[in-house]
Amino acid sequence: MRPGTAASRGGPGSRTSGDERALTSVAAGDRFPGGESHDLPRLWHVTLSVSGRPAPVAEVRRALEQLAHDHPFLLTSRYAEDHAEIRYWEEARDLHDAAAVALRLWGEHRQTAGLPPWEIVGLEVIDRPTYHQRVAAGYGPAQATPVGVHPF
Repeated sequence: MRPGTAASRGGPGSRTSGDERALTSVAAGDRFPGGESHDLPRLWHVTLSVSGRPAPVAEVRRALEQLAHDHPFLLTSRYAEDHAEIRYWEEARDLHDAAAVALRLWGEHRQTAGLPPWEIVGLEVIDRPTYHQRVAAGYGPAQATPVGVHPF
């Protein structure tokens, strides 16, 4: 989970606005002291699709390149004049946290990256084993899909 993201579903351990959680660094496979395995962050493959009124493709490309520069976790962005798709890996405690971060990504960076005022029209969040299972079965992006910003 990224700093500043709220725990999902409320209940014990949830924070109120303004509360900060101490960050702890752990090696892969380690457990938090007294924590359960479901408390460990996992990798989630995120595909975010956005769409809206046509914009000049050169501006869309530049905005996506700026977003990728600002956030190097982005793997691949594809775009056209009226839609785009962003794929990346997110580290989060659960699907709810990964989806919450993904749903904020476009809106929070619209001004700084100069992204078009498009709306989110699709979101897929899958865990790492499911992603690799799909690739092995011939679904999903090919392993050799180039990283970066590309037209559809």
